[in-house]
Amino acid sequence: MRYLWLDEYLLNKRGVTKDFQPVWNWIRYHIGGKMFAALCLDDAGKPYYINLKLDPMESEFLRGQYPDILPGYYSDKRCWVSVRPDGAVPDSLLRDMLNQSYGLVLAGQSKKARRT
Repeated sequence: MRYLWLDEYLLNKRGVTKDFQPVWNWIRYHIGGKMFAALCLDDAGKPYYINLKLDPMESEFLRGQYPDILPGYYSDKRCWVSVRPDGAVPDSLLRDMLNQSYGLVLAGQSKKARRT
């Protein structure tokens, strides 16, 4: 995986927690108990997708621009995308996408939950 900074970057965001879902073999990142990003792992523990939530229009646009951005794997294909972790998506774009995902999920929470 070329985005070695991803875990530290996400965990440095306010209120983010991380867990491992063994049934799916995913490392999931949450804000207020809601997932906003995930690393999908193969049987050897190597990431094969990075899933994150985006605005449907943004999602559609980016999928048309980058062959390494696909409809969300095992997710709502309108709002979620999967990024190939060894692909050619620039680091700065992936950071922007992760920030958008975090912001979308955070905005959907109550004001009290957003303060924690």
